[in-house]
Amino acid sequence: MPELPEVEGVVRALAPAASGRTIRRVAISDTVIRSKEAGKEAIVKGLSVDEFARQLAGCTIDRIERRSKYIYIHLLKEGDCLLLVSHLGMTGAWFAVSGIEDIHEQKFRNHIHAVFEMEDGGLLVYSDIRRFGELRLLGCAEDYPPLGQMAPEPFDDGAEEYFLAKAGSAAYSKKPIKEVIMDGRVISGCGNIYATEALFRTRIHPKRAAGRVSAARKLQLFREIVDVLQESIRAGGSSISDYRNINGEAGTMQDRLRMYGRKTCPACGSETASVQIAGRTSTYCKKCQH
Repeated sequence: MPELPEVEGVVRALAPAASGRTIRRVAISDTVIRSKEAGKEAIVKGLSVDEFARQLAGCTIDRIERRSKYIYIHLLKEGDCLLLVSHLGMTGAWFAVSGIEDIHEQKFRNHIHAVFEMEDGGLLVYSDIRRFGELRLLGCAEDYPPLGQMAPEPFDDGAEEYFLAKAGSAAYSKKPIKEVIMDGRVISGCGNIYATEALFRTRIHPKRAAGRVSAARKLQLFREIVDVLQESIRAGGSSISDYRNINGEAGTMQDRLRMYGRKTCPACGSETASVQIAGRTSTYCKKCQH
């Protein structure tokens, strides 16, 4: 699943390619339409497909930013503001192209679910192989309460103090520290990949209860999370599975990961182990992490 660095990479490429452009019309895939007709909420959330497309037609993209693992596309229409919120799920990808044929990988062309035709003739395309992503059109972020529950950005002033207070609270004391740092209400944008890396860097066992991690080690852990997120942003994110930026380019952080997906520990050379935590596979070293 794309985490903060991967979403940041998409936003940095999408913003200059899309800002200032006006949407002529939106076409939604038959797969999504059939899903909605069956009472499911595949990709287009909260609105019918027709209403989603109707409201977006004529909108101008004002600016695009990232909030945690979400893409916020700020829109203007006849003096009103709208917000298109995009979550990439497991395999979501955006493309800014002249035509569908410019999307080079067949797997993305096979799973296009939203095509935004622009007034200038170009396209913004959302593809999602597994359809776990979402497109949600709102008046503002406050219209969807879960967005208001997200922790501060990890790079913001006050995020460190917020993290220490949340992670040190009774509500999280018995939970595995790995589960705690993947909780977006505690720290924004840290998923399985970078939680695994930060825990290895601090030599903390992923199943250790948060209440048994000292405040000093929690502080070290927070700072390692920030460092590994920043390192990954510089590397263009981790293209472990289906992550691509809007140009179809892969990141390189996967080549720098020391524990995630590794069979042997780079520190001691012993075989790594794995355990399921919060539904995710956590790789760790039994000798180095306690």
